[in-house]
Amino acid sequence: MKRVVVTGMGIWSSIGQNLQNVTESLEQGLSGIIYDPKRIEYGIQSGLVGNVPRPDLKQLLSRDNRVIMSEDTEYAYMAAKQAIEQAAIMSDKYRKTNDIGIVWANDGNSRLKKIFQIMRLTKDSQELGIYQPIYTSWTKVCLSKIFNLRGTNFCVASACASGSHAIGLACFLIRTGIENMILTGGSMEMDSFFVESFDALQATSLRNNFPTQASRPFDVNRDGMVPSGGAAALVLEEYEHAVARGATILAEVCGYGFSSNGTEEISMPSAEAEYIAMKRALDDAGLQPSDIDYVNAHATSTIAGDIEEAKALTRLFEEQGVSSPLPFREGAGLGSNRPFISSTKSMTGHENWMAGASEAVYSILMMQNNFVAPNINLEHKIDEAKDLNIVTETVYTPIRTVLSNSSGMGGTNSALVFRKVD
Repeated sequence: MKRVVVTGMGIWSSIGQNLQNVTESLEQGLSGIIYDPKRIEYGIQSGLVGNVPRPDLKQLLSRDNRVIMSEDTEYAYMAAKQAIEQAAIMSDKYRKTNDIGIVWANDGNSRLKKIFQIMRLTKDSQELGIYQPIYTSWTKVCLSKIFNLRGTNFCVASACASGSHAIGLACFLIRTGIENMILTGGSMEMDSFFVESFDALQATSLRNNFPTQASRPFDVNRDGMVPSGGAAALVLEEYEHAVARGATILAEVCGYGFSSNGTEEISMPSAEAEYIAMKRALDDAGLQPSDIDYVNAHATSTIAGDIEEAKALTRLFEEQGVSSPLPFREGAGLGSNRPFISSTKSMTGHENWMAGASEAVYSILMMQNNFVAPNINLEHKIDEAKDLNIVTETVYTPIRTVLSNSSGMGGTNSALVFRKVD
């Protein structure tokens, strides 16, 4: 099997709209969550949301390209542009003469609601125009057109694990020799359309007066997630192909694992299933839990979800004989201690479809810059996480191997392992 490496990354999120700003936010533990009164006016209980600005594309794209884009596609374009530039494949000529694929994560957009409103008012389908994208796959349609991508072309829709699965599937296509390069990642719009059901399930935080303190993964006093979005993009490439063209290698994707909860409760997380996904990712990478230096947890700040993931993580490291956390010592081998853990959702909120992709970017940025971002707002750890080494302040230390965990409604779980390449 061939090796897969990351040669480009891009990000457009609530904590920054480029790699440098996002790195600074992660290191400083800065929250990107705000209160939006329009959500309360709309009828949602929670007015909390990630602060993701809309990009100004007038100087970057023609009107013909802009008019076909949904909100999340705008974010995706900005992230993909950064990743393609960093991978040094911005030349149209290069992409037209090389089969570069796209595997993108998205679970829908709010255009369906807008189409319904137009039809209800006009009773005339001709008023819709020809560019009213309602397809889950619309973002990858636009990106493949704009960037002249000629290889693999499909979308992954798997709820909040979509971004992670997209990376895993893209990795598989490169490992097996089907592709040499793939643009992958995920995007999520900020329209309140997708938040309604979470709000109805009482899964969103109601700390409207304290937005930056609202997302509290693993904390006893958490009361729900904070919806967020944006886009994250990665260029994955076959290792020898990357070396041959002199590309800068940012990290290796060395493990992918997955599982389904297999229960009748579609909205309930499962510690058993999450454990299986993480164990499969480690087995795929040929690693033991003791080899992991840092875990980027899925933990969304929901009541049930954080408990189940804490159980899964505790089981993973206890069963494999990984020792209890010890005080950090400069130069100490991380493999001898329980790994550092944090949920970047404490800062970003829950980025839904893009979360697995953005957290891959966050993890690689930490790996490159030798620090672990804090799990902010953690004041009183839940009992199920008492033996986990969850960091509440930035830790400066070499990070060589990362496990990134993702789960989604419907019982889908995904885990990825990234490794630093010397």
